[in-house]
Amino acid sequence: MITTDILDSFIRNYGYWALLVGTFLEGETILMLGGLSAQLGYLDLSLVMVVAFIGSFSGDQLYFIVGRLKGAELLAKHQQWHERVSKVHCYLERYHDLIMLGFRFVYGIRIMTPFVLAMNPRIKTRRFVVFNAIGALIWSVVVAGGGYLFGHALELILNDIKRYEQAIMIGVAVLGLGLWLFHRYRSRKNKTC
Repeated sequence: MITTDILDSFIRNYGYWALLVGTFLEGETILMLGGLSAQLGYLDLSLVMVVAFIGSFSGDQLYFIVGRLKGAELLAKHQQWHERVSKVHCYLERYHDLIMLGFRFVYGIRIMTPFVLAMNPRIKTRRFVVFNAIGALIWSVVVAGGGYLFGHALELILNDIKRYEQAIMIGVAVLGLGLWLFHRYRSRKNKTC
């Protein structure tokens, strides 16, 4: 079992880097853990939000650039992406600009959305940059704040949260993995948007 000292050392030394990489890739669970770590005193909440913003914004800009430069070519090579691409198009038709602000909150389409938006000639790069920045800011504050408030609520219930922090961190990580697996299973069964 991981000791509290090892957990403390790991989070303090690598927490912001893990957060940056996790939010660059997708990262709801890691950002929740970042907010929880801030509540436990390992990280600073404002820095968690800033790092998450940088990771999220940068990752989605990269996916947009790749989509703009190589989107059609990559899509032709990866037939398995077509279902998610269709889902993003469906959301885009329904929600227009809101999808550019909120795609981070729709599980399973985060990486594909900027890629697909880049292939749409109506979506200009400057426009995406602005919406991406606003969306990344909202997402970073809401999800990190949610993790922080979750930790605060647990502290009120448990009184001595430090005593249970390992179990809580593992529980949140397992819950995130479980939600991801559930979404994968459900998305295979349900082909509509």
